[in-house]
Amino acid sequence: MKKYYVAIALLAIMCACGSNSIENKDAKATAATPPTVGPDLSANPDYQKGLELIAKSDCLTCHKVSEKVTGPAYRDVAAKYEATDANISLLAGKVIKGGSGVWGTIPMTPHATVSEADAKQMIKYILLLKK
Repeated sequence: MKKYYVAIALLAIMCACGSNSIENKDAKATAATPPTVGPDLSANPDYQKGLELIAKSDCLTCHKVSEKVTGPAYRDVAAKYEATDANISLLAGKVIKGGSGVWGTIPMTPHATVSEADAKQMIKYILLLKK
């Protein structure tokens, strides 16, 4: 658990120092997750903003890009949901209000302080991770 806090702290320091390397942030934020296969997503503004918001949040406590922790892996979420406006709104609502039952019995805690716009941006990032 300390590794996650250290990784998040390092990522926050890099963001504060003005690091422009999205690929470097992604590597630290996902704890050495293999790089995405396919097109370079780091140039996508939805990818950049979503990654930044997730790095500043507590999301990485329960989720990783490719590996189930307490919650599902982001790639599993991306595989389950198409990137439609309806799904983005649905999933953003679950981030804000919390939820349970779709991925098991452990509920996701509500994140009431996350704005709807930020939650949607986070979801857009996650859905871009589809294999």
